[in-house]
Amino acid sequence: MDEIVKIDLFGEEFRFKPDELVKDPDRVAQYLKDYIEEAGALFQNKASGRNRIAILLLAAMNLSRDFYELKQQYSELERNVEERISSLIYKIDKGIE
Repeated sequence: MDEIVKIDLFGEEFRFKPDELVKDPDRVAQYLKDYIEEAGALFQNKASGRNRIAILLLAAMNLSRDFYELKQQYSELERNVEERISSLIYKIDKGIE
């Protein structure tokens, strides 16, 4: 994948080459922008360099929180599926005997 993704943050354009495993890098960049815009809405003076760092940090924390929650939900789903599979295998084995 030779695609270069552009993202505009605080009036400055950044470019990056996404990992070839990323299916829709433009969408990933848009998610990041959305998180940054959401965090930026909480700050009144957006021109300050200090506020930019705080906005980026808040966006990163929000992304990390969402990622952590999704990982927890995935782990719970995985445990639930494993329990159901074990239960089905037990019932099948019991029915065969």
